[in-house]
Amino acid sequence: MYDDLLPIGSVVLLTGGEVKLMITGRLVTDEAMKEIYDYVGVVYPMGMAADTDQYFFNRDAVQTVYHVGYIDDDELEFHDEVLSQIDELEIRDGRIVPKGYEE
Repeated sequence: MYDDLLPIGSVVLLTGGEVKLMITGRLVTDEAMKEIYDYVGVVYPMGMAADTDQYFFNRDAVQTVYHVGYIDDDELEFHDEVLSQIDELEIRDGRIVPKGYEE
């Protein structure tokens, strides 16, 4: 379910958006920790600064992919061993874990 996520560094435009975003994280939650998002990103080309907003969004909001981020052996391994193995996620005790995960 998560094996089609874009790599970090990808640059996208969201449906109805006016500025490009660069993906800086995947499978994240906002400060309120009420929802899990596929991505978090910052405005491209400005990037992050002390007063920069971060934007949380899901893959279905992506209208255009302008650039696919860096893919190396580490990214491929993360894809194969982590992303492709996840079906559903949930927030438990302040952490994102696979649904039904038992410690």
